[in-house]
Amino acid sequence: MHRCARSLGSRFVTRLLLASASPARRATLLAAGIDPLVSVSAVDEVAVLEAARARFGDLDPADAVLVLAQAKVEDVARALAEGELTERLGLDADDADDELLLLGCDSMLELDGEILGKPLDADDAVARWQAMRGRTGTLHTGHWLVDERTTGDGGAGTGGTLGATSSTVVHFADLSDDEIAAYVRTGEPLAVAGAFTVDGLGGPFVERIEGDHHGVVGLSLPLLRELLGEIGVTIPSLWRDHA
Repeated sequence: MHRCARSLGSRFVTRLLLASASPARRATLLAAGIDPLVSVSAVDEVAVLEAARARFGDLDPADAVLVLAQAKVEDVARALAEGELTERLGLDADDADDELLLLGCDSMLELDGEILGKPLDADDAVARWQAMRGRTGTLHTGHWLVDERTTGDGGAGTGGTLGATSSTVVHFADLSDDEIAAYVRTGEPLAVAGAFTVDGLGGPFVERIEGDHHGVVGLSLPLLRELLGEIGVTIPSLWRDHA
């Protein structure tokens, strides 16, 4: 059984479920004392954005990541409601009183008004870095939180579903062609939005940022705290050693 924490003033056990495959997001939560369950959504991101544009028109980058974050977490919420995740998450009879808060995230880099997700391949990653080097972009990370806790019979749930975007300005170093080639060969740029990391091999290639460091990694802890506060949950109540 997973280690967990008890919600203040409730008999229920509250856990955060991260609707993301990102190791960096999970590591960010772990470093902050939160040991999340993880379930990856199966949404078609291209189709989600196309549907949103058909309904609302052109999307601002900050809105695009929010739309995707919401779609991801709502897909996981649907699977949870239909009983598809019980075995996958390792839940059993001992977890009968467990309550879940679902969090979805999505990140994209904005450069010259263009939205950049993960590179398509190595050549695309090289081209991205050739365009990014020595310049400034904005990394947007959308967060969407769904409160799946019990709303009646003593439960603390609110039924809330809410989101917000963290936007951080990133100043890139002026890399040489050899540095770009070497970095792309590591494979790291192919796995992340914007083709860079600030907490990995790409760290030396980011001169400075303006905003939240965690937002660049993929999950803004200060923003998560604000969203949790909206539904009456504190960060300390989610610490794995809190109970």
